[in-house]
Amino acid sequence: MKLSSELKALQDRLGHHFDAPELLVRAVTHSSMSSPTRQDNQRLEFLGDRVLGLVMAESLLSADKDAAEGLLAPRFNALVRKETCADVARQIDLGAALKLGRSEMLSGGRRKQALLGDAMEAVIAAVYLDAGFETAKDLIVRLWGKRIHQVEDDARDPKTSLQEWAQARRLAPPKYELVKRAGPDHAPIFTIKAVLDNGESEEATAGSKRQAEQAAAKALLSRLESA
Repeated sequence: MKLSSELKALQDRLGHHFDAPELLVRAVTHSSMSSPTRQDNQRLEFLGDRVLGLVMAESLLSADKDAAEGLLAPRFNALVRKETCADVARQIDLGAALKLGRSEMLSGGRRKQALLGDAMEAVIAAVYLDAGFETAKDLIVRLWGKRIHQVEDDARDPKTSLQEWAQARRLAPPKYELVKRAGPDHAPIFTIKAVLDNGESEEATAGSKRQAEQAAAKALLSRLESA
């Protein structure tokens, strides 16, 4: 099978050239482009999620040989969640190679977190099927890079941590206010303010309300803890 220039470039960014290039084509094909003769990436996503999970579990055990399960679990969740997979997908510009139907294309599908995260997992599965577990493991460890060793900070959920900070000081739980929504419907940008009873607040902007809330909580907590 002859690959498009976008997929050839993606292979270079991945650092893996496929013996079975049809696997890569399938990995980047969204369900909006599926047909009786063209498979989408949903089954590969299912498999890739499991391969990623095993690699991350092994990596965390190796990185901290004394950590208890209670510490490992949130670190694991931070490394395999869709947001992280989407970040890695953006790092290799996976969105540029996605095969999307017209409606998804027009609604900004190449930038959507869910689509990018799913496609990243599908690509992992494609590499696994093409070259085996060790090659897929090497790919994951290389692409996730410093995230594996810096995951302790990422594993702390900012909203939960801010709520705990407030409760410890007998304050009500923080509130999250929508300050502004901008951008087109297919690619909205939200500005959220995290507010405490004592008047402390911080704002943050992101492509989803959840991300903006997390970012605002993180910014406020960081300032409060350094004061």
